[in-house]
Amino acid sequence: MREPHSTYRRVLTGLVPLALSAAALTCGAGPAAAETSRAAAPAAPAAWAADTADGFASVNSLGQNGTYGGRGGTTVTVRTQAELEKYATAAEPYVIVVAGAIPVSPVGKEIKVASDKTIVGSGTAGQIVGGGFFLGTGVHNVIIRNLTIRDTYQGVWNDKDHDYDAIQMDGAHHVWIDHNDLRNMADGLIDVRKDSTDVTVSWNELSSNNKAFGIGWTENVTTDITLHHNWIRETEQRNPSADNCAHAHLYNNYLEDAPGTSIASSYGTYARGGTAMVLENSYFQGFANPVIKDATASLVQRGNVFSGTSGRNESGGTAFDPKAYYAYSPDAAAKVPSLVKAGAGPRSSLGTASTASTASAAATTLTVAKDGSGQYTTVQAAVNAVPANNASRVVIAVKPGTYRELVKVPSNKPHVTIQGTGASRKDTVIVYNNAAGTQKPDGSGTYGTGGSATVAVEADDFQARNLSITNDFDEGAHQSLSGHQAVALRTAADRVFLDGVIVTGDQDTLLLDTAAKDRLGRVYVSDSYVLGNVDFIFGRATAVIDRSVITLRKRWDGSSAGYVTAPSTAADRKGILIANSTVSGDVSNGSFYLGRPWHAGGDASLDPQTTVRNTSLSAAVRSTPWTDMSGFSWKADRFAEYKNTGAGAGSASADRPFLTDAQAAGQEVADWLAGWTPTAS
Repeated sequence: MREPHSTYRRVLTGLVPLALSAAALTCGAGPAAAETSRAAAPAAPAAWAADTADGFASVNSLGQNGTYGGRGGTTVTVRTQAELEKYATAAEPYVIVVAGAIPVSPVGKEIKVASDKTIVGSGTAGQIVGGGFFLGTGVHNVIIRNLTIRDTYQGVWNDKDHDYDAIQMDGAHHVWIDHNDLRNMADGLIDVRKDSTDVTVSWNELSSNNKAFGIGWTENVTTDITLHHNWIRETEQRNPSADNCAHAHLYNNYLEDAPGTSIASSYGTYARGGTAMVLENSYFQGFANPVIKDATASLVQRGNVFSGTSGRNESGGTAFDPKAYYAYSPDAAAKVPSLVKAGAGPRSSLGTASTASTASAAATTLTVAKDGSGQYTTVQAAVNAVPANNASRVVIAVKPGTYRELVKVPSNKPHVTIQGTGASRKDTVIVYNNAAGTQKPDGSGTYGTGGSATVAVEADDFQARNLSITNDFDEGAHQSLSGHQAVALRTAADRVFLDGVIVTGDQDTLLLDTAAKDRLGRVYVSDSYVLGNVDFIFGRATAVIDRSVITLRKRWDGSSAGYVTAPSTAADRKGILIANSTVSGDVSNGSFYLGRPWHAGGDASLDPQTTVRNTSLSAAVRSTPWTDMSGFSWKADRFAEYKNTGAGAGSASADRPFLTDAQAAGQEVADWLAGWTPTAS
């Protein structure tokens, strides 16, 4: 047996992000609609999002500190089996909200669940019909909550042929099963097997089944498990059966065998093998053989009520003190039937958006106006006024006008929003005209590509909306200059949200970078316009261009030729994803490539990636839309399309790879964002 854990209940400070949906991510109409202001307030987090497991699922062990599921990961809403399986099996943390009844095919299939997941029903609507869940060896930190899981019953009461459980775990740890309705399955409702441990099962209704709950099936005395406030009714056996459990703590459960039904109990709670069980303040009503134990098991009873029971009711041994492992306060056994009948099973308050006013600290607003009517006359002055290492959001509200200046948001000033306050994103413009080859005023050399940016963002959690960022360097007037790359916006940070902006340039317009080669940099661009001609969306960031217009521009001499993307992605990262967008412009047909691989500095270890999916491509896109760069073949890297439309979409070929449906399932917006839900603030 393991030594007792110190008393501990983990409470995380992060909240589950809001659902990743069009409603959560869009402020105002898309780019094809009329220009609108982009101001929006963040929604309050749902109260259930901060809930954490108690009991043995709360302890620190096996490298896991408590059970909090997918909290901190992306929240997604699912309505089909395919969607549920996609997110349940993903490597990244997810909060998966089941929004309705999902039929499972084939009947009896147990959907595999990976670590760091919360699967929660939306109110009382979330149901898994004809299937269940399976948690395999090593799976940990999983919450299954507020669901109805039902109906794999195959017509044979003691079914030996179909191992169809509602929830089965083989070798999992740190699992919280809470507020579910589990019934009418072909085998057990819950099976905790093969050294699964650190499990809490609370406030569930288990009913209408032969076998309710089996624990153990191993020679090892390993499992630590807590069961409390469950309503177990009309189940014949295993209520529960606990085999070789190191520590089984059962309290405040209501076990009911109602008279006059077709289901009669054969026994209630059973301590088998080497189990050490504490059974307290529970209520047994009408059960035959309510509590039994093997001679080798230890079972301590205290404070239980037995009403109308008959047969074996056993105890013996010393077991353990649950309070050596975690804190708890049991209710009086006499109150258990009413408490549990009122509180067990799915709740309408769980898995739904909050209406409470629990918003985070209000943002500070700094105003900028060229005419002096604001606090500052330049955007950079407002940025300079943001305190270093600020902990909360600072909104720089920029009144309409053209601000010819360079703006830099340094890395020690996170949580900054620059927002135009005009009716249109065209009303507020930040513009400058440096190029890579432009000499610095101090004579120290040229700016280089990255240094040419009109706006440079190096701070995490940056947002920009309802404005234009432009580099208007005139290539034609500076043909003698070496280095025509001219960046409008450079990001070198994580969780950058560009919403409803226009980013305009020619060569190298939008540089999506990271703070360092080994640092993650996620960028989400939505409902925006990006204009350029040569490699004008480029860099090593993990970046999504979603629901936007990518406008192809002619070169300085009026010719049509160019490249939309030039990713320089690390081998273990995702690159550039263009989704649900439009690629078009007033250029010649067949003149633009969708991308080429940028192995920055000749680094052969890079694995550049661009995926273009569910996007309208104009005839300007070449029929072979990918090409080589600086001696590196695009075919050695990651370039693909999926379900694009329009005159430039073309057909799959060796020179135009398409994703399969299975591949596309892993290359969606949520996969790119990997645990971050962009929310306007």
